[in-house]
Amino acid sequence: MTLYSDARDHYSHRVRMVLAEKGVTMDIVDIDPNDKPADLGEINPYNSLPTLLDRELVLYESEVIMEYLDERFPHPPLLPVYPVQRALSRLWIRRVEKEWGVRLNVLMAGKGRETVLTKARDELRESIIAIAPIFDEKQFFMNDEFTLVDCCVAPILWRLEEVDINLPERSTKPLQKYMQMMFERESFRASLTEAELEMRE
Repeated sequence: MTLYSDARDHYSHRVRMVLAEKGVTMDIVDIDPNDKPADLGEINPYNSLPTLLDRELVLYESEVIMEYLDERFPHPPLLPVYPVQRALSRLWIRRVEKEWGVRLNVLMAGKGRETVLTKARDELRESIIAIAPIFDEKQFFMNDEFTLVDCCVAPILWRLEEVDINLPERSTKPLQKYMQMMFERESFRASLTEAELEMRE
């Protein structure tokens, strides 16, 4: 198995975190998103990252890859057993993408007018602050167990300093505790690339 990965991108990071959580070893090929090899475009019609190659199977889109890995390597399971909880986890992943991922993408690209970047930064910051209290109720993101949702959330939170977002400590204490727990988690540490380590030096 081979994972074509972007060393700075949170979508690739979430897949690497799933791999580390399950203890799966595979070839991880770091790709420069501005200089992609020709063979990536030959196997993936969108020429996008991350891309997973497993024998004759080629998967792209991080959510598809994560769920495939969860089913292919079932221990530990990273989606709830019951259909309702599984559906809610998938819904949270979509919400995280729409409310956080899209804005983080704008900031990480760093392109466009300053007004656009400021708007994305303010909206992302306020959205994260608003959800901070939920971590008083559950140890993980809307769940008592670690799930794929955490694999999507943690890489975004790791990048906040990189995009000049500072959270107020007093009103985000439960979230700060969650972040510390996630960032110290063995699978998270194992999933980090050198470029990602430099984001919070």
